[in-house]
Amino acid sequence: MEFSFDRSKHVFYSLEFEELIKDTIRFFNGTPIQPIPPLEDFEGAGVYALYFIGKNGLYKDFHDINRLDFRQPIYIGKAVPRGWRQGRIATSSSHELYRRLYDHTKSILAAQNLDVKDFLCRFMILENAASNLIGTVEAALIRHYRPLWNCIVDGFGNHDPGSGRYNQERSEWDTLHSGRNWANRCAEPSKSIDDILKDVEHYFMGFNNV
Repeated sequence: MEFSFDRSKHVFYSLEFEELIKDTIRFFNGTPIQPIPPLEDFEGAGVYALYFIGKNGLYKDFHDINRLDFRQPIYIGKAVPRGWRQGRIATSSSHELYRRLYDHTKSILAAQNLDVKDFLCRFMILENAASNLIGTVEAALIRHYRPLWNCIVDGFGNHDPGSGRYNQERSEWDTLHSGRNWANRCAEPSKSIDDILKDVEHYFMGFNNV
C-alpha cells in the first residue's frame, strides 16, 4: 500500500455548522438574567456567563459597560452532564448547571473583597443530542468576549486539588480574592499581586479606548 499526504483532504468545514453556533450564541444572549444562584434549582447542563454590575471595587468599570445591557461577562463556563465525557447522550435529569452556579456563588461569598449582590448570570440548557455542543459553544463565547476571569485572571473555576496536591501555585484569582480555605494551602504564586492588577487595568483600557 502506498501513502500520500494532502492536508486539504483532512480539513472539515461546514457553513451550516458555523450558522448553528451563531444561532446558539444569539439564543444564549437572549436568555433572561438571573441572580446567582438562580431563583430556583433546575435540571440540566449547559453553558453560562457571570456579569459584574457593582459600582465600586476592582471591577467597577463593568458597571458602565453593562449599565444599559449585559454585554460583557466577567466569566463564561460550562457544566457537563454525568456521563458526558464517556460519550453518553445527556438527558435533563442531572442538576449540573445549577450546581456549578451554586459552587461559584460559594466562591464569591468566600472572597473577602467581593459581594455576591454585584453578580448576575445567564445560562442556556443543552440536553439530549444538543449536549454535544456544550464545549463548542463555551469556547466560541470565550473567544468572542474574552472574559476577564477566563483570559486574564485565571483560577475562578478551580476546585480543591485535594490532599497531597497543595504544592501547586495559588491561582491569580485566589491571589486577588483570598478566602477559599483550600486555596490558602496552595504554594505562593509566581506572579505578584501588583502584576495581576496591572493586567486588569490594561484589560479595561481596551474598553475605554473603543
